[in-house]
Amino acid sequence: MKILFLTNIPSPYRVDFFNELGKYCDLTVLFEKASSAERDDVWKKYSFDNFSGIIMNGISTDVDKAFCVGVVKYLRMDWDKIICAGVSTPTGMLAIQYMKLYHIPYWIEGDGGFAKSGKGFKEAIKKHFISGAEGYFSTAGEFDNYYSTYGVKKERIYRYPFTSLTEKDIKNAGVRTKSEKESIRKKLNIGEDKVVLSVGRFSYNKGYGKGYDVLLKATESFDKNIGVYIVGDEPTEEFVQWKKEKKLTNVHYVGFQNKKDLSDYYIASDLFAMPTRKDAWGLVVNEALSYGLPVVSSNKCVAALELIKDGVNGYIVPVEDSAALAEGINKVLTGDYDRMCLAAYQSIQDYTIENMAKRHLEVLSEY
Repeated sequence: MKILFLTNIPSPYRVDFFNELGKYCDLTVLFEKASSAERDDVWKKYSFDNFSGIIMNGISTDVDKAFCVGVVKYLRMDWDKIICAGVSTPTGMLAIQYMKLYHIPYWIEGDGGFAKSGKGFKEAIKKHFISGAEGYFSTAGEFDNYYSTYGVKKERIYRYPFTSLTEKDIKNAGVRTKSEKESIRKKLNIGEDKVVLSVGRFSYNKGYGKGYDVLLKATESFDKNIGVYIVGDEPTEEFVQWKKEKKLTNVHYVGFQNKKDLSDYYIASDLFAMPTRKDAWGLVVNEALSYGLPVVSSNKCVAALELIKDGVNGYIVPVEDSAALAEGINKVLTGDYDRMCLAAYQSIQDYTIENMAKRHLEVLSEY
């Protein structure tokens, strides 16, 4: 099968997926840009081993998007399937409009999303570009609703397990013993009895996008023996001052960590907090579950809505509700913790890069 895939940048987890998918088909992937201006240099280290990856020349329109007229040249070529994973980028919109005009069949894929009202001029434009594909790859029930809001029939929606983890990653992570956690905590100089971890970028809406203000407000009610570790980029001055003024000595801004070092923080932690105001998916939830960490998330994270069951492997709480977030965290720490950890690990077993590629091939072969 000869497949053309359109996306914005070669993010590490996407390249891993393409390399796996490319083992079983003739795959070409068009990228709008070589990398995102917001990301660390690690994102610029990739290898196209099992597929043909092409970085197109275009006019940059955002940190991770570009307008690439050259995409039309590739759309004119002979393909068995074309998948567009960037319906909101200028290049993706050009590609979809061209394929609509010349009656070229195509598929649409996304990581996730929350639908708006579906009404009004902007929503009509969105509906125009989303509707009309042969089929749609969806990650979750919430994303199914998104597609349906913009005119997609349910029978055209196909689920796939969205992830950044391989089978090996999940096997190597796993639920850790108390002694293993204590050993890593000593290595990281973690002194608190309990550890709450959150991973994300302060550069996303100055920390408010990931809901770190909500997390800090929740932390104000914690005992000092509960440490909160936020791993990502550097905090804004506002969050530095907040910690100082409220004397939150149990809040720690860790900064960027490579994959290996980040693994230590997952191992050392007792649970994962995801107070985001909106995440189309949230791959860090997958990562946390792979280490057997119960997840307490806002109801604006698609990954959490799909993967977390209240009282089983975590809790879903209302967005921007610091009291509910604190309550959810305390429930995990004082409840049947070992059972929740095992349930967390079990809930992520099918979410592998291998299964992600397998599902795509199954759907495309049957359609």
